[in-house]
Amino acid sequence: MLYHRITKPLLTASLLASTGLVAPAMASAQEAPPQDSETPSYPNADDDFHGIVVTAAGLDRLDILAGTDILAGTALQRNMDGQVGEIVADIPGVSASSFSPGASRPVLRGFSGERVKVLVDGIGAIDVSNTSADHAVSIDPLTADRIEVLRGPAVLLYGSQAIGGAVNIIDKRIPLRMPAEPVHFDAFAATATADELLTGGGSIDVPIGDQVVFHLDGSYRQTDDLQVPGFVLSDALRADLLADAAEEEEEGEFEEAAELREAANLSGFIPNSGTETWSVGGGLAWLGDGANFGASFGIYDTFYGVPTAPGAGHHHGEEGEEGAFEEEEGGDETVSIGLRQYRADVRGGVDLPGPFSEIRFRGGYSDYFHTEFEGDEVGTTFDVEGYEGRLEIVQREQRGWRGSTGFQYYHRDFEAVGAEAYIAPNVTDQFSSFTLQEFTFGGLGLEAALRYERTDVAADTLGIERGFDSYSGAIGLSNDPDAAMRYGVNLSRAERAPSAEELFSNGPHIATQQFEIGDPGLGTEVALGVEAFAAGKIGDVQLRLAAYHQWFDDFIYLSGTDEEEDELPVFVYQQDNVNWFGLEGQVIAPLATVGTFDLTGELGFDYVRARRDDTGETIPRLPPLSTYAALEASNGPWTGRVSARYVAEPEDLAEYETPTKSFTMLDASITWKPWSGNRNLAIILQGENLLDEDARRHASFTKAFVLLAGRNLKLSVRLSL
Repeated sequence: MLYHRITKPLLTASLLASTGLVAPAMASAQEAPPQDSETPSYPNADDDFHGIVVTAAGLDRLDILAGTDILAGTALQRNMDGQVGEIVADIPGVSASSFSPGASRPVLRGFSGERVKVLVDGIGAIDVSNTSADHAVSIDPLTADRIEVLRGPAVLLYGSQAIGGAVNIIDKRIPLRMPAEPVHFDAFAATATADELLTGGGSIDVPIGDQVVFHLDGSYRQTDDLQVPGFVLSDALRADLLADAAEEEEEGEFEEAAELREAANLSGFIPNSGTETWSVGGGLAWLGDGANFGASFGIYDTFYGVPTAPGAGHHHGEEGEEGAFEEEEGGDETVSIGLRQYRADVRGGVDLPGPFSEIRFRGGYSDYFHTEFEGDEVGTTFDVEGYEGRLEIVQREQRGWRGSTGFQYYHRDFEAVGAEAYIAPNVTDQFSSFTLQEFTFGGLGLEAALRYERTDVAADTLGIERGFDSYSGAIGLSNDPDAAMRYGVNLSRAERAPSAEELFSNGPHIATQQFEIGDPGLGTEVALGVEAFAAGKIGDVQLRLAAYHQWFDDFIYLSGTDEEEDELPVFVYQQDNVNWFGLEGQVIAPLATVGTFDLTGELGFDYVRARRDDTGETIPRLPPLSTYAALEASNGPWTGRVSARYVAEPEDLAEYETPTKSFTMLDASITWKPWSGNRNLAIILQGENLLDEDARRHASFTKAFVLLAGRNLKLSVRLSL
């Protein structure tokens, strides 16, 4: 059958429909307890299943090459945010770009942008969030059933843009199974104090006959300017502005001096950081005996402010009385982005006889448009039309051998028009073939993955066409696949073609306050990697450790220069050899029973270091050492959780890089689940950043003037009927 279940959520891997790739070797330390963390989309009164629904036959344990964390159920509810980068940022090995509350992409093992792929059920977002850090990911997390964070060489099956990892959002717009109820209803709502959050979303799934399911969902989210502790600007930036103010005052320019001091002393909130987002979608699926087919359509719309540093080219006035995007009469203009995406998706599969058990396909189409406004005036527009499709054949297991082989095609037509259209119009076409195979013999497990990719990038206005052939592969060896504790080692070679942004950029990029110049002569970058891991259970203790090292040839990155253009420092794309090293781990262990409460402890850490071979200089915006500890107490319907996360000061800084200080985030939550059976209600009261710390993510371009929220109280409710 196409649809089956796995009942070992912490130790058993899953292969998503259309991805050709494994899921977890071990679930995240952020994950809720097993009875809630992967609750089926349609819980039944007679169904005690609490594992992961898997949509691929025969490939339920390909877990050597990919370390995976899962956020679902209570854990997803507790971490819910408007941008996926913020939701996953507390998982070991993960950070976020944190450009603004309205735009934040995941950073995996220090990799970001073109090296981290954000997916919807295995298909790319098909937007321009990879083009610039101020561009939002066009996926509404409120529609997510679960979120998977994948790291390791197996993610190459998603494409060379996943060289650092992938974040896969699984939604229910194309239903995977029949609901037991005449109408199944899911809902989520939340409010918070730090940004005056008001958000809610809901979905219904209705069976039509015995084999057809109809799905409908919608969501809304609104936030005001983000409240922060102390001064908005970093100490270094404040000092620069105050020094400039003193110089202006000495020259008799008292009005200019007063404006500079006012900007330097801004505190309490980040101006122009409000957001407003809505989405709506529907889907239909036919779930036959030995075959399935479904399709969906959705609209994602968001409008958010873009905070910028004083004197950054975009100027902002004071916030108005009525909202985050008000412009003071006679003042400077605020900058905001209005984004809309229309998206259609299809998915299907057919059982096969003989040596192959199943053939499946997955496709997505996106019509994306966003406008950057300066006040009420249109500044720059970005228009993207694209589609992506995958076709895979799953092998039937024979004598310990099983696998999956497939093909993928991706097309993107990109155009930017306006004063800040620093990338020439371009078209990208990418064709790839891949295979993932597993062999079990003599108490050992061996996995191997191969991928070939052909990428063609053309910019007609520049008269430039480039073509790249990329070859990637990985092999992993571990102990007995059925062992409670898994040990293994992976070897990999990954090759990535340069993106259109890296090839064709040439102009002022105000979001990053840089004049960026691409290089049409860039070649592919190649990474040789080795990773050792241990994952599983020792008694009642859950453990995951990983150490990895990658040697990059011709690593593509932005490098600062001594030149200026349009009053901005010039940064150029170039290539160099880079060494990338990291460690990450987590432990979850039962500690004791105190009265009627069961206590569970968690520890986790991650560390990454990357340096250029020739100079030893560090790569900019690398997340520094991070450690966390959590204590959870559960008693029937009640669960209390306290966690502390320490983020260190960076060891070294790249040239022209802004420093950040260490900080500790103290959070606490109480969860109440009053119902049991086929009804699910979870109410969570949270306190975040209880120490009111000045916290700035080092991976952010805007860390000098955008910091994380101050002390925040949040109430959320999740309902399933």
